[in-house]
Amino acid sequence: MYLHVGNNMNIRVRDIIGIFDADNATRSALTKKFLKEAEQRGSVNSAAEEIPKSFILYRTKTGNMVCFSPLSASSLLRRINRKADVPILK
Repeated sequence: MYLHVGNNMNIRVRDIIGIFDADNATRSALTKKFLKEAEQRGSVNSAAEEIPKSFILYRTKTGNMVCFSPLSASSLLRRINRKADVPILK
């Protein structure tokens, strides 16, 4: 099962490590440092040109990636749970 995160970008649900609210998560100095280092490694992509409302940490064959999404974290979780018979993530 895939999750559409915006701008024709899909991420396989089983590869998702976490979905984070961009406003709340980026208040932490550790999160800012993590995102900065991911960007320097080239491990960040964006699903839209708009200001991101959330970001998704997910696995790939080459390592972990971060994807910024214009959709809220709660919207992304609803999309996952709507497709599944039982809630996958809370």
